[in-house]
Amino acid sequence: MCETVCSQIKVGQAAPSICGQAVVGNEIVNMSYEKGVLTLGDKKISGKYLVLFFYPLDFTFVCPTEILAFQEKLAEFKKLGAEVVGASVDSPYTHLAWKNTPRNKGGLGQLGFPLFADLDKKGAHDYEVLLEGGIAARGLFIIDGDGILQSYTVNNLGVGRNVDEVLRLIAGFQFVAEHGEVCPANWNPGAKTMKPDPEGSQEYFSQVKL
Repeated sequence: MCETVCSQIKVGQAAPSICGQAVVGNEIVNMSYEKGVLTLGDKKISGKYLVLFFYPLDFTFVCPTEILAFQEKLAEFKKLGAEVVGASVDSPYTHLAWKNTPRNKGGLGQLGFPLFADLDKKGAHDYEVLLEGGIAARGLFIIDGDGILQSYTVNNLGVGRNVDEVLRLIAGFQFVAEHGEVCPANWNPGAKTMKPDPEGSQEYFSQVKL
């Protein structure tokens, strides 16, 4: 039983909305996300998966490696119909300065996805990744095209995330939604799936070695 406020983060339920400013390219725009709709300035994007990942701070160490790893795989996210948004408690001006810093100096260079400026820390609070020191843990949230949270993970500060695993999970959730079958452990696209019932699952178990 909760003593104060119950968790608002639950898979299978609507993801919290966010609202503020973000850096897109070399511009600062208003950004919001609510009920499956991502708004960037005058542009509205709906019906797509969203990967929202929080990182601690700009101009740090593990953070740029994660952001650039997402950038390197951005085309693969687009093929899956997924948008990517990074977020930290920095201001949009700090985001912009970091993007304009060369990569060989610890900067980001150009990115193809927004960096959300969670300056009031409401996003980190609502997604339950705000740490006592006032920065966000490495929280990653996969939200489907209807705004329903499908997966989330939270890492402590010292260990970065695996971008290929995020792609795998999106592909899995999309497969389940489209075909009605489920994905067993270590599944990858193209591998065997199973029917989610006692009789139908035997077809899978009879063909694989466990």
